Parts: sequence; C-alpha cells; structure tokens
Amino acid sequence: MGEKVVAGQFDLSDRNRYRDKLKRCLRGLERLLEEKRFDRPKNLMGLEIELNLVGSDGTPKMLNAQVLERIASRDFQTELAMFNLEVNIAPHRLGGRVFDRLAEEVTTSLAYAHRKAGEVDAGIAMIGILPTLDRDDLVSSNLSDVDRYTLLNDQIVAARGEDFTLDIEGVEHLRCTSKSIAPEAACTSVQLHLQVTPGRFADVWNAAQAASAAQIAMGANSPFLFGRELWRESRPPLFQQSTDTRPPELQAQGVRPRTWFGERWISSAYDLFEENLRYFPALLPICDDEDPLDVLDGGGVPKLAELVLHNGTVYRWNRPVYDIADGVPHLRVENRVLPAGPSVVDVVANAAFYYGLVRALAEESRPVWTRLPFEAAAANFDAACKYGIDARLTWPRRGRHSGTAEVDAVSLVRDELLPLAESGLNAWGVEPADRDLYLGVIEERCRRRVNGASWQVATFHQALEQGLGREAALAATTREYCRLMHLGEPVHTWPVGMPQPVPTG
Repeated sequence: MGEKVVAGQFDLSDRNRYRDKLKRCLRGLERLLEEKRFDRPKNLMGLEIELNLVGSDGTPKMLNAQVLERIASRDFQTELAMFNLEVNIAPHRLGGRVFDRLAEEVTTSLAYAHRKAGEVDAGIAMIGILPTLDRDDLVSSNLSDVDRYTLLNDQIVAARGEDFTLDIEGVEHLRCTSKSIAPEAACTSVQLHLQVTPGRFADVWNAAQAASAAQIAMGANSPFLFGRELWRESRPPLFQQSTDTRPPELQAQGVRPRTWFGERWISSAYDLFEENLRYFPALLPICDDEDPLDVLDGGGVPKLAELVLHNGTVYRWNRPVYDIADGVPHLRVENRVLPAGPSVVDVVANAAFYYGLVRALAEESRPVWTRLPFEAAAANFDAACKYGIDARLTWPRRGRHSGTAEVDAVSLVRDELLPLAESGLNAWGVEPADRDLYLGVIEERCRRRVNGASWQVATFHQALEQGLGREAALAATTREYCRLMHLGEPVHTWPVGMPQPVPTG
C-alpha cells in the first residue's frame, strides 16, 4: 500500500465522507471505461520482490532504515517490518530477451543491496518465510517506522477488537495469538504486474486465477513458521489470519476476509472494484481534495485516490490496479501469488511461466474458466499451498471430453501447462533461447519434483538426523539456503543438506 498517509484518528463523518467519495470514484471508473479512455496495449510487465535482512547466523536483522540509507536508491523501499525491504524493477516490454534482461537487472540490484547491507553486518535473503523467525521478532515494536504501517496496524486492530489468532494445521500444528498485524511481515512475495486493456482485463484476471495453483505448486518456498513445519506455501493462511478484521462471530456468518482468493469469475475490471466497495469497510478513510466526476467533466483524468487507497487494503491474490502514466490511465493485473526466491533464475523462471501461461489461457477458444467451477479453482489454490509440488489439482479434461478430473500437479504442468506457456511466450514475441532457458527450469523442477519448499524441508530433516536441535537445524538450513541463493543456480540443482558435517555443540 504505497500511499503516504499521516497517522491520526477518524470519526464517523470521516467514514461517511469517504464512503461517498468511494462511490464517486467508482462512478468515475465506470465513466472512464464507458468512454474508452484507457491506454492502448503496450505489453508491459513489472516486477517487485520483497526481501529479508539476515545476519550471518541466519536470524532476522531489524535494520531496514540503516540499509536503505546506504542503498540510497528509489528502487528500494521499506516494507512492513524492520527486517523487510522491497525492490522494484522498472517496467519492461514483453518480447525478445526480456527475461535475460530481467535476470541481469535483479541480480545487479540484489548484489548491490547485499553489499550495502554488509556494511551493518546484515545480508539479503530472498525467501517466502524466513525459517528462523521467532514470535518475538513479529511484534508491533518491530514494524517499520513509517506512519502508514502504524496507521494500518491501528485500524485493523481496532476493526477486529481482539487479538489475532494464528491457527495453521499442516505437517505440524501452529496455534498462537498476536496483538498486531506484525506476523504478516513474515510473508515476502514476488509481485508480477501485467498492463492490460479493459477489454482484455477479465480474461487475463480469470486466467491468472486459474493459473495460481500451478504457480504455487511449482514455486512454493515457505514451509516453516515459528519453528513449525506447516504448509509447503504457508504465506496465504498466515497472511489471511494476520490481517483478519473479522472476530469469530463474523467469520461464522460468512463475512468475507480481506485476504482472499475471490468467489467468482468476472466479466470486467469494474466487478472487482465494485466488490471491494460492497464487501469491505474502509480501513483508512482518508479523503483527497479531488472530485473525480468534476475532473472528468473538465476533460481530465482523475486520480481516483480513495478507490486506489481502499483497493490497497483488500488483499486479493490477483489484484486489480488502476494507475496513471504520462497522463493516461491504465489497468494492471497484479499477481501476488508467488513467494520470493529461491534464486534469481527461479524468480525469472516463475515469471516466464506465469506470463506465458496467462497469455495462452486468456486466448483459448474454450477458456478454462468456462469449464472449471470457481470453487474448484479456489480448492486447487489451497491444495497447492498445502502440498506444493506434490499437490493434486482439479482440471478440465482435454479434447472433446467434458467435465473435470483430478490430476497430479507435476503431470498437469509438464504435459499441458508448459506447452501452453511456450505458446504464450511465442505470442508475446519472446526469443526461443529465453523461452527455453526459463521454462526449462520449470520442467526440471517437475522432473526432479523439487522446489524451494521441498529443498528446505529435506535439508532441515537431514540436519535433524545429524543430531541438531530444531532451532539449530532451522538456522543451519537458512544459512545454507542463503549461501546457495547468492551463488545463483536454480533450486532444483541445489544439493540437499549441509556442505560439511554440522557441529552439534
């Protein structure tokens, strides 16, 4: 939520005024869509990566202000907690050797940040959830010293009215409480942006929703939290529970969580923004001076500031984005499914798989969302989070057969989705060398049944077998992960276990 907001108190009139402004913004969006005011196709993609700061022992370092001061680049910014950073990569046009260029830029940016972090005895770790995080690391006093995070925390806590409960049952069971949203900071993600025209938005968003389970199955990288082995991708349940404004009674009534997969396929970007207003009360009722309808009447382009701010407090895994560039409005699909890491090659391979697959699915003559119930897509997402590369997913049968069937995620990706991703990258104009290199990484993960989560779990259990206690095994796993991450080879090539016997003393 990249808004600059000032902490303060809100009264009833603020919320009423904000609700009225939201309705005017939504009407403004509707008029922009009706008047076809949006940017033409540019095939632009963008990338953001959330990062952790760690010490040489593999534990988190609460030093983002000091590290950012040394980095001194607008490409890097704070994230929720003091051990988080985010790097933003400039938009690229899909085509040619775009993924090689992307890999080079990310590698350079991370190496620079890692070097600067080293000046305060820290380093960069690109991982979904840092295995060494302790409950004491995720408290409100460790939130970044930025007004918008303090305000967001205060408003979510006030809306809930009681402690947050984390209850995740995976390989092991975690149950604990928190007085703040700080546990959300454990989740570090990759966000993939795709600029789309209004006419294509619904198809691209639906395709992204359908593809989400396969993305997670291939890219899961968050199996641990607070010393427990949970889901192979534990970010989604953690994120939902740590931002849940609903006490148990509202959950029982079916009130929707602010972090959610959604509940239906859509026919327009308008559907999602309208749902946000209909279902979710304002957390940050901060009003802008602009009247969007007056701006439109005068031939201008409204910022729709209230709509944008409210949209930033509803955490969809595929989020609609309204933005303005060079005075022209545009829409983006922001894919928030993937965890950070493991290596730069893995991140770029995940991106290539996503952009190719979404293009192909969005252009199929019989789109997958006309053949797959939305409830099945949501269940696929949960299954992929729980079981990672070993998940079984529901998918439409191929050919003239109707209905769906349950299929092993690896078989689905290898036999059906990778060929689709290849045709999608061809349609974007990506060069074959780029296409084959990065889709080849996904293919090798399928062949070896290895992703970041499976490597972490296997290495952790080997450390336990060598005689380490749980805490020491998690720290050793994290240190070895960071070492291999910075070497830059894809995770399917990483040897399981430690490079030499780990001392148990």
